[in-house]
Amino acid sequence: MFNKINLSPRYSLLFAFVLWFLTFSFILRISLIFWQYDEVSFNLFTIIGTILTGFFYDIGTISFFILPAVAYYFLFPNKWIGTWVDKILVWFFTSLTIFILVFTFFAEITFWDEFKTRFNFIAVDYLIYTHEVVANIQQSYPLPILIFGVLAITGIILFGFYKLGSIKNTFQSKASIKDRTIMLSAVIVIALFFSFFITNNQAEWSKNRYNAEISKSGIYSFFAAFRNNQMVYNEFYTSVNNKTAFDIIRNKLSDTNSKYQSEGFSIYRTITTSTNQKPSKKNVIFILVESLSGSFMKEFGNKENITPFLDSLAQKSIFFENLYATGTRTVRGMEAMTLCIPPTPGQSIVKRPENQNLFTVSNVFKSKGYDSNFFYGGDGYFDNMNAYFGGNGFTIYDRGRGSVLSDKIKTIRNNINDDEVTFENAWGICDDDIYSKMIKVADEHYKNNKPFFNFVMTTSNHRPYTYPDNAIDIPSGTGREGAVKYTDYAIKKMFQKAKNKPWFKNTVFIIIADHCASSAGKDEIDVANYHIPAFIVNFPEELNQKVTKQCSQIDLFPTFFSIMNWSYESNFFGKNVFNPSFEERALVGTYRKLVLMKKEKVMILSDQKKQAFYTWNKTDNSLKPLPMNKPFLNETISWYQTADYLFTNKLLR
Repeated sequence: MFNKINLSPRYSLLFAFVLWFLTFSFILRISLIFWQYDEVSFNLFTIIGTILTGFFYDIGTISFFILPAVAYYFLFPNKWIGTWVDKILVWFFTSLTIFILVFTFFAEITFWDEFKTRFNFIAVDYLIYTHEVVANIQQSYPLPILIFGVLAITGIILFGFYKLGSIKNTFQSKASIKDRTIMLSAVIVIALFFSFFITNNQAEWSKNRYNAEISKSGIYSFFAAFRNNQMVYNEFYTSVNNKTAFDIIRNKLSDTNSKYQSEGFSIYRTITTSTNQKPSKKNVIFILVESLSGSFMKEFGNKENITPFLDSLAQKSIFFENLYATGTRTVRGMEAMTLCIPPTPGQSIVKRPENQNLFTVSNVFKSKGYDSNFFYGGDGYFDNMNAYFGGNGFTIYDRGRGSVLSDKIKTIRNNINDDEVTFENAWGICDDDIYSKMIKVADEHYKNNKPFFNFVMTTSNHRPYTYPDNAIDIPSGTGREGAVKYTDYAIKKMFQKAKNKPWFKNTVFIIIADHCASSAGKDEIDVANYHIPAFIVNFPEELNQKVTKQCSQIDLFPTFFSIMNWSYESNFFGKNVFNPSFEERALVGTYRKLVLMKKEKVMILSDQKKQAFYTWNKTDNSLKPLPMNKPFLNETISWYQTADYLFTNKLLR
């Protein structure tokens, strides 16, 4: 083979390594195609395009991996080839690289199982928070068996290289300056070509999202996400004149109960109550539930009876039937609930720099004399939660492991102690324990005659899906259904405890999901996988109802403040859904896709300044293309452009 391409056998091992990588990548790609056989397009040209596009990106990926090796072969003197130094270096780094790549192939399988996508910005985040992720892997998978399997496969591959003579040729053959220069130049050219002219987004050539994702190389996607974790709106998305954008949004947010404080590029306004009733001073317990899809509830057609308590609450609360999450991650839910803002492109504001002293719902509570508290069963260092909540007026209660808050954050941090914990897994203490801690703090506030706003972030409905034994009739660690049922059980138990407290009658409970358990689908946005339940519980019975209007997470607190008869300052994009001027719509997205949905009409903005307009069929959850609607497009642009502008220019403070 080497004589045919006129290169020295010194490169035998390198060629064998490249061939192995391309073969394994091909097998993985084919496996993913058949894994999603009911979702991918099996059109002949689409399948060929998926495989060839994937092969193209695999070439780019492997060029970066072999560049150090090619540089080594170029610089290493011929007279030292085959010496112990040469053998140790080549054996060690070849073995290490194969081990890493085999482990990565396994990681891609588990990542696909969880997210139905190749590596993306979530994988980048997981690399940062190694404690939680490694612990999660240990509790979710048989790690010793996995490591042994990776080592065994690595050994088999190296043995194959040895039997083929690739290793022997590498240590017994010299390489001319010409051969070295050709190899180094070729690999550098390929690497530079992919660095400057090829983007990961170009792999998304198919209208079928699964085909587009399978076309990618996972490793290439990982580093692309690492490089593009934040996105400047005007550089990546279709934009309009800022004045036009703010005119559109100010018009959408205006009503008879609001008055803007200034003209121009601002949405800061005063909201006044529309009734003569006395403002309420009820305590508020807000529960942001991990991964609670609407599809888990019997109320929305589920047959497994895994949310019996929440289904009962739907009949005796203000229950939002048609509400949508803004994103697919916990930090997006936190961003939406605290800032009442559409999802800006790239990373969530919760994780961005300079996200302190923003105008959040805690400012409204503070203006009414409330203490705001944030409860999280894990270490709030994860996902930058402590820095965000601590920097925006919340007292922190978490299961810290010694990480400290920035000196810039003036807040109190309280650890959840060992004697307050009955069960704990990789992500934190069980929901029952975090509710017990929250109730204890509520008791202290009541004793001190101080109204409270307690924000609780749950953790139990998350892989590895473990929870206290004998809590429910589904064994711990057996799957999502058990975690959902335990989540429901823990909320019921929390209510049972709270009902015995003197502060219960004067306390309102708000329950909403941070996002759905899954967000992937064959279309570029899976609308059904943004549908989440929301409840406002313990207002007078005459207020209980099922809200059928299509709305967003960002609307929940403005609606709640209205029910409380509060007048307040607002920098929120959300509106009171009971206001006659409320226009039904939902704002959803990924870190790259930005969506405005009105009833069944869906406009999607993509980076590379692309846009697409669809009608959504709720029956089969499909999107059908529509001719472009310019006013709809301009409104979609305006929601996201103004949100990005206000944060970027520090006007959300």
